[in-house]
Amino acid sequence: MKSPKELNLESRILDKLKNFENCTKLVNYLFQDEELQLMQDFANNVSIKRLGYNDHGPVHMRQVANNAIKMLNILHEKNIQTSLEKEEIGTFEDSMCAVILAGFLHDLGMMIGRCSHEEMSVALAIPLIDRALEYVFPSNLQKKVIIKSTALEAIVGHMSTKKIHSIEAGIILIADGCDMTKGRARIPLSINKTPKIGDIHKYSANAISKVRIAPGDKKPIKICVEMTGDVGFFQIEEVLLTKVNSSPAKEYVELYAGVCPEDMKCYL
Repeated sequence: MKSPKELNLESRILDKLKNFENCTKLVNYLFQDEELQLMQDFANNVSIKRLGYNDHGPVHMRQVANNAIKMLNILHEKNIQTSLEKEEIGTFEDSMCAVILAGFLHDLGMMIGRCSHEEMSVALAIPLIDRALEYVFPSNLQKKVIIKSTALEAIVGHMSTKKIHSIEAGIILIADGCDMTKGRARIPLSINKTPKIGDIHKYSANAISKVRIAPGDKKPIKICVEMTGDVGFFQIEEVLLTKVNSSPAKEYVELYAGVCPEDMKCYL
């Protein structure tokens, strides 16, 4: 049974993709994939109950996909091409399919553990990607290969530990860093009272009240982070800013953060 948050995010994702037939077909397939749902649920169990980290499950993976879709759409509206478009090897919709897959699958490795989970996510994601793309593009092997490769680059690169080169992978890197609001830390904070390694991520995330992604003033994408306490700067400086600085899409992003909207501090 899916949670109200999952269903709400699915509705928002579908709304953003209403003009893209293949993307809509892909996300509906992923929404209905029972094995994927169970894998996301178990990844969250390991993350929260076993390791004491924040949400890495179905809500987080949907939120990352939602963030990435929004940012990619902004770039498209600003006439900025994705890597697949620039290289004349794919369409904007192909790029969108790649970031959707990466968003939904990037944290599956948390089913096993935290260490090198991005590499384990790649291994776990491959059969899911293969069957999803076979469903959407049954007779186009080239398209399947290109989208799969781009999605896997984004998955393995989402922790800033591996060098990535495409705009698509760079967008996933930033989209992942943007999911850091207090809702993501609510469950871990309520069930884990004993101090553990990784607690700073929960407490800093709990100080983040809102992350807004919108068209920018100086650059195409503007990210504004509002927080209720200074501890939230840990999440920004150690997670989001690190990911933005490592992203091939860095040049397209302006980032602001502050304890209140009147005290916004520019980082980029």
